[in-house]
Amino acid sequence: MSTNVVLVTGAGGFLASLVAQALLEDPQTPNIRLIITDVVEPRNPTKASDTADILTVKADLTKPEEIDSLFHTRFGIPDTVYCMHGIMSRGSEDNFDFGLKVNVDSVRELLQAARKYGSQLKHRIKFIFTSSCAVYGGPQPHIITPETVATPEGAYGLGKLTSELFINEFSRRGYVDGRVLRLPTIAIRSGAPTGASSSFMSGIVREPLKGLPATCPVGTDLSSPELDLPVWFSSPETVTHNLIYAKHISSSAFPKHTRVVCAPGFTATIREEIDALRQVAGEEVLKLIKFEDDPTTKRLVDSWPQRFDNTYALSLGFIADKGGISPIVEKFKKDVEAGRA
Repeated sequence: MSTNVVLVTGAGGFLASLVAQALLEDPQTPNIRLIITDVVEPRNPTKASDTADILTVKADLTKPEEIDSLFHTRFGIPDTVYCMHGIMSRGSEDNFDFGLKVNVDSVRELLQAARKYGSQLKHRIKFIFTSSCAVYGGPQPHIITPETVATPEGAYGLGKLTSELFINEFSRRGYVDGRVLRLPTIAIRSGAPTGASSSFMSGIVREPLKGLPATCPVGTDLSSPELDLPVWFSSPETVTHNLIYAKHISSSAFPKHTRVVCAPGFTATIREEIDALRQVAGEEVLKLIKFEDDPTTKRLVDSWPQRFDNTYALSLGFIADKGGISPIVEKFKKDVEAGRA
């Protein structure tokens, strides 16, 4: 009986934990042996008592020997690697050297390990990487297309773009079978706030729906024109679906020069997000949003693109959310009421 050995890094994080759970439920990944790792040992993604097919591993991926150990577990060499670890945008900006160590150096070492051990398999290891629209900056066209040149204005975008180039080159040379998804801002994330500059875009909905205060670092009050800032969004469910789907696309579907795909999304403003919160929870809940203008966060968020052409991604079979931000906020409210968020 053949198995699918899948390694997921950064598995203690919100998105990677969703991907791990989805992989266990994916009918196109039968007989899965799942290795999940993070700098703190991640939780088992299933409540089932039988965990024979899941390994949770504490590993510091800035240490090459710990990366190497992930290819020597009892499950053997992974067929697929989901590279999802990293230091988030604001954390990378505030600690440049550590951000490079995690977001560039450890990814390159993981690629080298996939190259080395993949040569022992009958096929190249699929290497799926979560990138970001933070790779863009500077003057931009009104709509980003696959031909738009990426020029990041932050350390996080620099790290992501550098790793993209390594994955493209490793794929061109036949060392790995890379797939890179530049993800929109994901909202609404459950759990605690993160070090991402975009974290507040979930927090201003998540916390008020739980009766907790939230901080918006853009603008000074609900009437601020800064709240008209457009953001490129996608829901957690859609992003998770697209990351699983990326595993199943034939390598022949990609052009020879790049494995990069801008994952589909939609545009909504911060004001529209707050309006959606008002619609599902009432005016009173907006009093829980406090405004503390943060120039660094505003500069980073302002540098990100706001509209993309979804045509190429949709032609590959990826999907996009429908209905804008309101259905996402409404669903999150139901998840909070049901104790799922």
